[in-house]
Parts: sequence; C-alpha cells; structure tokens
Amino acid sequence: MKPVLDLVTKLGPSRLAAMGAVTLALVGFFAFVILRVSRPEMGVLYSELSVQDAGAVVRDLEARGIRYEMRGDAGQTVMAPRADLARLRMDLAAKGLPSAGGVGYEIFDKGDAFSSTSFVQNVNHLRALEGELARSIRAIGRVQAARVHLVLPEKRLFSRDREAPSAAIVVRLAGDLDPGQVRAVRHLVASAVEGLKPERISIVDERGRLLADGARGAEDQAGIGLDERQTGLERRLRNQVEEIVAGIVGSGRARVQVTAELDANRIESRSETFDPESRVVRSTQTRTETQQTQGNENGVTVGNELPGANQGQQNQGPRDASNKNEETTNYEISRVTRTEVNEGGRVKRLSVAVLVDGTYAAGPDGKAVYTPRPAPELERLTALVRTAVGYDKARGDQVEVVNLRFAETPAVPDLQEPGLLASFLQPTKEDVLRIAEMTVLFFLGLVVVMTVVRPLVAKVVASETPALALGQVTVLTDASGRVMAVEGGTAKPAMPTEIAIPESQAGRLVEFAKINGKIQAQTVERVVDVVKSNPTETVEVLRTWINDR
Repeated sequence: MKPVLDLVTKLGPSRLAAMGAVTLALVGFFAFVILRVSRPEMGVLYSELSVQDAGAVVRDLEARGIRYEMRGDAGQTVMAPRADLARLRMDLAAKGLPSAGGVGYEIFDKGDAFSSTSFVQNVNHLRALEGELARSIRAIGRVQAARVHLVLPEKRLFSRDREAPSAAIVVRLAGDLDPGQVRAVRHLVASAVEGLKPERISIVDERGRLLADGARGAEDQAGIGLDERQTGLERRLRNQVEEIVAGIVGSGRARVQVTAELDANRIESRSETFDPESRVVRSTQTRTETQQTQGNENGVTVGNELPGANQGQQNQGPRDASNKNEETTNYEISRVTRTEVNEGGRVKRLSVAVLVDGTYAAGPDGKAVYTPRPAPELERLTALVRTAVGYDKARGDQVEVVNLRFAETPAVPDLQEPGLLASFLQPTKEDVLRIAEMTVLFFLGLVVVMTVVRPLVAKVVASETPALALGQVTVLTDASGRVMAVEGGTAKPAMPTEIAIPESQAGRLVEFAKINGKIQAQTVERVVDVVKSNPTETVEVLRTWINDR
C-alpha cells in the first residue's frame, strides 16, 4: 500500500480531482453510448388508436414487461421493439385489441345470462351487432375507424303496421371512398340486419360530408344512382385514355377530360304482330240434322180429339223428310307479342378532350427547348382515343386531341450514368436514420476526447517529474542556424533565448560544443536536485540499472 500512498501523495489533490473528473466523464459518456446503441430498434405497433384502445394496449405491454414508447399528442401511436411487432400484434388480436372503442358478441361471455333481464339482453344484442358491423366496415382498406348506430323498432303485439329499421354510419377515412365502395358498405349493413334496406342507411365521414343519404325517396335514389353511374363511366374512360396516351407522350404530359351524357328516360314498348299466311286449325265442329213429317187429311174436331176416336183409321197423309249437315272449322292466326324495356342510363353522347404537351430537348445552353408534335402523330393519337372510348359518329360523339405547351417545363434528363455507389446502395429510411445517429455519436465522442480528455491528460503528464535518464544531447536548428529545441534523453527543454550561430562551419561547431556543455551542466544539476529531493526513488532506479546490467 505504501507505493500507492506515495503515488497519491505525489500526485496531489488537484491532479486526483482532474483524473476523477476525467474518469467520471468517460464512464458516463460511454455508458450513454452503449445504452443508446444497445437499445432495441423501435417500430410502430399501432397508430391512430383511440384513447381507450391505447390505454388497453399500454396496460398489456406493461404487464408483459415490454419496452414501449408513446407518440402523438394523445398517445395515438404506440411504439414497440421492431423484432417483436408481429408476435405482439397476434397476441393482442387474440385478446380483441384494439377494439376501436366497440364491443362485439364477446359481450355475452362476460355476463350471467340467467340474471339479466330481457331489456339488458336486447341492449347487449344491439351493442354487439353494432360493434360487429363496425369491425366489418373497418376491414375496408381506406376506412380507419367506424361507428354504427342501428334503430330497430320494437315489435308490438296486435300491430299490423311496423316502422322499417334504419342505420347511421360514421367513418374516418384515409382518402375517399368511391360510389361503389359506399354502396358496398350500405349493402353489407343491410344484409346483416333483418328488414333493413340499403336506402335507409346514411353514411357520414369525419369531415361531415354526406356520402349516402338514407332519408331520400325511391325517385331520388334512382337519380343518385344515375349520377353515380355517369361519374363512374367518365372516370373509367378518362383512366383508359390517360393510360394509353401517357404510354406515348410520357407520364404527366397529357390532360384528359371526358363528359358522358346519359339518357335518364326509361322506355317500355310492346308490339303484337299477326301473320295471315300462317294458319293453324284450332277446332272443328260437325253437326248433322234429320227431320221427317207426316200429313193428316181429317179435320180437327171434338170427336177426333176424344180418346180412341182415331183407332182403326188407316187413312194416312203423305210424309216429308229432310237432312241437314253443318261443319265449322276454327283457325288460329299466328301472332307475335314483343315487349321491350330500355332502362335509363344509356349513353347518348360522349365528348372527349385530350391536351398533350410537346417534346423537350436540351439546347446549347443546357435549357429545355420546346418542339410541337407533328400532325401525323396527333392523328394517330386521335384514332387511338376514339377506339378506346367506343366512338360512334351516328351518336354525335366528339373527340379532340390538341397539342399545346404546358405551363410547367419538365426538367431535362441527365444523361450521365449514375455512380457505382448510387446504383448499388439504396438504403431505407431506417438505415439512413441509423447511420446519422451513429455519425452524431462518433463526433460527440471525438469532441469529448479532444476537448476534455486530451487537455487533462496533457496537464497530468506535463506536471510529472522528469525521468532520470542521461543521454546524448541533440540541438535542433532551423535553416538559418537558430536553435529551436534541445533533446537530451527524455528531457526536452526549450532554449529560453535565441542563440546566433555563425555561418562558418568551424564557428558553428564551436558554438554547438559550448551549448552542449552548458546543457550537460544544467542536466547534471537537475539530476542532483532530483536525487536530493527523492533519495528513495533514486536508490530504486540505481538498483534497477544494476540488475539490468
């Protein structure tokens, strides 16, 4: 312990404090670096969560002892270690999280069915049905959250008239729903609720826009359906034209507008045609009639009318006989009955306008030079557009393809080949952030070493006792002959003043000898002083030299 105590005494309080400060600073800095580097990389577990779902997810993560972070003003985003994201999502899904603030049929697993009244059971059934429908609606790609409100009129005894059920749906969207998706949501809910019709369902988004009106009549719904069909037809034709034109003129260098005029009239026609040449025997009726009559010459008297008055009278008059035959044939004439119904929504007329930009090439000054497209190319584009939209001249369709210069000029493409590093290295966003983080930590460490560690170490080393070593003294001079420094063993004392050395070689050697003698004398004096002040250490050094030799 004595050498240690002697070393501590020799260093002094200031040096010990400096060394302790340096040690603590280095330990703290490297501990921060190690913790920062060894911390697991975080990824998004769930985003856009409700307050209830965020709280439930955080409680589950805390119970598991898993590190997490909260992002967002209200903690809507939960971060977890990236390596555990898939497993955590599956485990939380098995527990019904996140539920978006709604419950499904699992509500019946938490209560006692025997102790619940019929009213409570009906309320729970309604809540469960609304929650299940909300989950089904959230399965659609652009729907982030949904709430469903069902109005199911109560069945009453001895009541013939029953009010139809209705529903209201509020959705939060990431984008917009097209008319087809809105109809799909309405039919989904209508199919899941008994007696509910799609026309009785209203849909509203988070911005208060009415996507579907459940209070309109049948005629209004028919008009909405026609408008949706017109919008869908125009969008489909516009996409077809843009796709085929962009393949020729380039992406973003064409503007297409399509206007479709639809016939909203519903026409029903019936026609009946008779063919007199085509006859078919329907029925045949034959009638035969035979009639006989006999004459009587005796007059009609009272005596003749008495019973037995004409007995024995053989005098008979002449007889008449007649036959009659009738035949009736009924023919069925061929008849054709035709009923034709033309539903509304037929295309009456199409108008297509296509605006294409010209071509650009790099000029002598490096700027883009505009060149209009030739007429034959425009004619070919017009033919392609007409074929794509189903052009019908008899219907009055119009297709116009015009070449005009756009307001924004595209950048001239750089023909230089990309470098090897840029072509092979395509780091992701996470990789870039990781590299930036490591770079910042490296520069922080370098700054700490250069500004804290290096000055303190230099101060401690400079204040140590010179080593007891004697050697040959060397004088360092510059080109002009001035002495810059003197090296002798491990001691490097600097000359306090400049010594002028003659230009001649002999004089220079004499001056070197004088300086060498003075430095040796000074070195001896310093050694003597050190030996006097540290006799114990001097003895140890001498013993070491003797043992080495």
